[in-house]
Amino acid sequence: MIGVEQLGSLADSLADPGLLRLENLDTDMRPPAAAVAFSRRAVDDDDANSYLPFIGLNSVRKAATRLVSRQSGQDYDWRTESVISAGALSGILNVLFATLEPGDQVLMTDPTYVGLINRVHLAGGVPRFVPLVPNADGWRLDLAALGSLEPSSIKALLLMSPSMPSGAVFDSGEWQALVDFCRRADCWLINDSAMERILFDGREVIHPASFAGMRNRVITVGSASKEYRMIGWRVGWIVGPAGILADVARVSISNVVCQTGIGMGAVAIAINSADDGIAECTMKLQARRDLLMAELAEFRPVLPHGGWSLLIDVSPLGLDGAAASRQLIEKARIAATPMVNWGSTNAAKYLRLVFSNEPRERLEGIGRKFRDALL
Repeated sequence: MIGVEQLGSLADSLADPGLLRLENLDTDMRPPAAAVAFSRRAVDDDDANSYLPFIGLNSVRKAATRLVSRQSGQDYDWRTESVISAGALSGILNVLFATLEPGDQVLMTDPTYVGLINRVHLAGGVPRFVPLVPNADGWRLDLAALGSLEPSSIKALLLMSPSMPSGAVFDSGEWQALVDFCRRADCWLINDSAMERILFDGREVIHPASFAGMRNRVITVGSASKEYRMIGWRVGWIVGPAGILADVARVSISNVVCQTGIGMGAVAIAINSADDGIAECTMKLQARRDLLMAELAEFRPVLPHGGWSLLIDVSPLGLDGAAASRQLIEKARIAATPMVNWGSTNAAKYLRLVFSNEPRERLEGIGRKFRDALL
């Protein structure tokens, strides 16, 4: 198995400027200029060099709460219903610790990001997978499989749309089925919104808390890393009902303690900026997706409807994802990650290509490189 971290280290060690870095979720797109400028100034600001407040600066708590309120159509009180985290993944772990007891089952899609799966395990939970099914127009949730599950066995849904690594985006019917299941299960819906506005082909955000009766069931965990391209700032947010957010705050203080003031202030600026760059960067990502879909058409990549990555099923080539990854880096100088452990055993047949960090000019000709390495 070659995981993201091992493959990234291998790619770094090759020191080859011609190597295509398609294995990780870095980006060549700049953060909002106003946020970068704020961080430069904040280095000399003593107020930014503090543990306090433990649950986040008021400025970023207000900004994140307004963002979630706008996306969901629900009113939230930033004083009692928001906590700032060290990125979305830290926030998700804190939410899982606050909502799960050992052995509780968490419903997730298959495939899904291994970092989410690992955090369910860390919190003592047990992942239960419902398949994402590829077709000619992209990924669709397996509604029959969802309907066959016993709701009472599920204590939380942990969902992401667009999903990593597939780029699957739930349509309104799929969201309706998921929130109906959540109501029957009488459980939490943890919404990983890190990429919710990176949507292609004119799609619009559908927030699960916008559905009737879901305001007090949905916990939204967001991040500046993807939409605002602020990966290294490590700032995320958790917005949801006051009762559970009080528990999340206690977990957060016991876990990371606090986030950097330099980063939090910059993220508040980014969220509040009219020039956040999200729409422009999404257009660039869609153009890269379209190029990859055309170049690699014979390998039948599954069309992503959003996000930063796409998947290719390499099993028709007589390979699994790990073997294809090795051949690509050895023969074509392409770093791409196999999906071993990114869901059920079915995920191992997929190879992930991340298109957030390579411009179109460098991606041109990738079809020939794939053919040379895999055929």
